[in-house]
Amino acid sequence: MPNREDNLDYDELPVDSPERKRLPLLLRRAWYGLNKAFRRRISHAGATPDQFTVLRTLHEGDPTGMTQSELTRAMSSDPNTVASLLERMEKTGWLERKPHASDRRAKCILLKPSGKRKYTQLRDIAANLQMEILEALPASKREPFLGTIADIANACRDAAEDSARKRP
Repeated sequence: MPNREDNLDYDELPVDSPERKRLPLLLRRAWYGLNKAFRRRISHAGATPDQFTVLRTLHEGDPTGMTQSELTRAMSSDPNTVASLLERMEKTGWLERKPHASDRRAKCILLKPSGKRKYTQLRDIAANLQMEILEALPASKREPFLGTIADIANACRDAAEDSARKRP
């Protein structure tokens, strides 16, 4: 029995046609599934995926710390979300905010030893989940796929910045 897709010419279909794979839906489904799996795997540790992202970003960032604006950009997040995360994480003792050396209005965000330990506790869980997910692809296609996703992420960021500049 012929498959309905055998008769379709995808190049002739509109980009938002239900018969086509659509970027927003695929990215949302992938992100939701990955985030849900990670949330479940780290729930025992009393942390969320967003908190892990803060810990990782600070750990991998400038050892002298980052400002909230720098952290927000590095995480591709919303400033209000990051502000709320930082407040909760400061209360848990995972990070601290100190006066910035050159900007009196800014605070320098640094990991405390307990934040470094929490990051170390969660890092292997995150790495193992990434490897498990990428096993859906042949080994030779994993790095090129991640490169392609990075290109898409950059294009999405650029589109958002362009849209902000073009607002009436």
